[in-house]
Amino acid sequence: MPGVALLVFREVMEAALIVSIVCAATRGVDRRGLYVAGGIGLGLLGAVLVALGAGAIAQLARGVGQELMNAVVLLAAVVMIGWHVVWMARHSRELAQHMGAVGQAVKAGSSSLTLLLAVVGLAVLREGSEVVLFVYSMAMGGIGVAGLAGGIALGVASGVLLGYGLYVGLLRIPMKHFFRATNVMLVLLAAGLASTAARFLVQANWLPAWGEQLWDTSALISNGSLAGKTLGVLVGYDASPAGIQLVFYAVTAIALFAGMRWLGAAPAPAKPRGAPVASAGTPQPQH
Repeated sequence: MPGVALLVFREVMEAALIVSIVCAATRGVDRRGLYVAGGIGLGLLGAVLVALGAGAIAQLARGVGQELMNAVVLLAAVVMIGWHVVWMARHSRELAQHMGAVGQAVKAGSSSLTLLLAVVGLAVLREGSEVVLFVYSMAMGGIGVAGLAGGIALGVASGVLLGYGLYVGLLRIPMKHFFRATNVMLVLLAAGLASTAARFLVQANWLPAWGEQLWDTSALISNGSLAGKTLGVLVGYDASPAGIQLVFYAVTAIALFAGMRWLGAAPAPAKPRGAPVASAGTPQPQH
């Protein structure tokens, strides 16, 4: 049971951290819970279908179908997160000033919200398919039902608890800094996903590595450790990255930060139609 719990925990934790950042970034949005629940449900359904067709997927594109599928899922998530980050950079000031009407304010950018929450489904799809495949292999290996069920329950509960802890921590950020902080986290998340997608494309021989292993910090923090997994999700940490991974990471981060900076200066609010305009001859109130 401990082995099952540990592996399930690691996979659930990765999805839970992404979901937590998404939930924090859409704080106060009307019917957000419905979108998140729908994304999780669709992700789980997709994970089961992917697991059932794992053999066929693995044989696609000369045996690298799984790597290509993972890369496509990750790059789709990068595009969705990027779109939301740029939109939020444009509208975060209004949202921070009018949190009581966030649902209405976001209505004009509902496409951004839908795209971002689709990331929930993609995260659950990717990690969930690995959990389903692992559980299936363990069941075929003869592990008892009680041990399998107990390990799954413990792993899921632990992963969700860690994700919830991150979510609660993010909500403690003062509102004047909240949207900027979550946007920065989303940029780092997107850059990390882009880097991981590059690694899958290198494994599929679709991209040159540009340096198989620029450095190796596995002795300090390995990719498979809890700290490595957590940092991998939050900031794209890789103990032994290839050169192309750094290129994908840097290009994604620079593009999104530049987009945020370019669109971050919100235009001055227009005066309401019909509002009185003071003229030179209009007496001014004395103080």
